[in-house]
Amino acid sequence: MDVLTAIKERRSIRKYKDKPVEEEKLLKVLEAARLSPSAKNLQNWKFIVVGDKGIRKKLVDEAIKQSFVAEAPIILVCCGTETKSRMKCGQYRYTVDLSIATAYMILEAYELGLGTCWLGSFDEEKVKDILEIPDDVRVVAITPLGYPDEKPVPRPRKAIEDIVCYDKYN
Repeated sequence: MDVLTAIKERRSIRKYKDKPVEEEKLLKVLEAARLSPSAKNLQNWKFIVVGDKGIRKKLVDEAIKQSFVAEAPIILVCCGTETKSRMKCGQYRYTVDLSIATAYMILEAYELGLGTCWLGSFDEEKVKDILEIPDDVRVVAITPLGYPDEKPVPRPRKAIEDIVCYDKYN
């Protein structure tokens, strides 16, 4: 599968089969994150693989009670380990780095027949408490990982001319 095909066909999955993810596939998803680019190649990140059913259930409560989160056999929690540094453009390095790494994981998961759903709606402090994440580490994203039990229809996308301009902003 080429990358653009994966981008076009991938969907946010909110219903998962009761089927474990093979270790080999999980490691490929994590490898995609490991190989993703980061500012100054610092790789200031940690990825927590949550497989324990009880912990997954607790995370559902902190992810605005979206029950599908615990349906997946794994929840990936993407954390920035150095959160003070900014790039010259003003953006925090960790948010950009973790967004790239999470996107790479999501695309690799899709290629392997797995589903994900990027979550930003969660109580970070409570997630940190549940997973014993240090205070100075930030949780950027959470995604369930498992076999899809649905294939949602594509959502509408804006036309290219509505999102692209040339030479200046207009």
